[in-house]
Amino acid sequence: MSAVAEGALRGAASFGQVARAAVPLRSFALSLVCLLVVECSPASGAPAVSRRASLIHRKAPEFALKDLSGKKLSLRSFRGKVVLLSFWATWCAPCLVEMPVFDRWQKQYGAQGFQVVGISMDDDSAPVRRVLSKLKLNYPIAMGDAGLGESYGGVLGLPLTFLIDRKGVVRAQIQGETDVGKIEQKLRLVLAQP
Repeated sequence: MSAVAEGALRGAASFGQVARAAVPLRSFALSLVCLLVVECSPASGAPAVSRRASLIHRKAPEFALKDLSGKKLSLRSFRGKVVLLSFWATWCAPCLVEMPVFDRWQKQYGAQGFQVVGISMDDDSAPVRRVLSKLKLNYPIAMGDAGLGESYGGVLGLPLTFLIDRKGVVRAQIQGETDVGKIEQKLRLVLAQP
């Protein structure tokens, strides 16, 4: 074997030893990352919390939009009602699960002064219209944008739901997939207040 070939083999053996020695280090690093992800994530079933300041007990940011049918839609027009403001998107599976429930609540609690308002965070209204034609919801839907999302603390994950009392104050903020039964409990409490 030539000296060059022997040197290449020795180099390959050294590289193999270094690579084998690095495996435990990579495993340790991966384990550490997994531990941090698990420890820093919300408990199973618990809603995620935005990294931004909560809007709870603050006035809900006002907005004025047009819904998908072209009618004016403003938060101010619902003053005196309890509003469930739902930020969603067509690609968000938990959003699509919640929406028929919110539709049912609109029918069930509407006479008590309750209003659901949906804000789609999709970039285009075409997929929103397709989804709505299938769901046939009984509450208004408008297209949101980054500015509206920012005014609500940044829409960093969907679904993002706000429960707003009759005076326009945010009483609950729920981010991520959650048990709709818990949202309904909060809704009943806010509806019971004058």
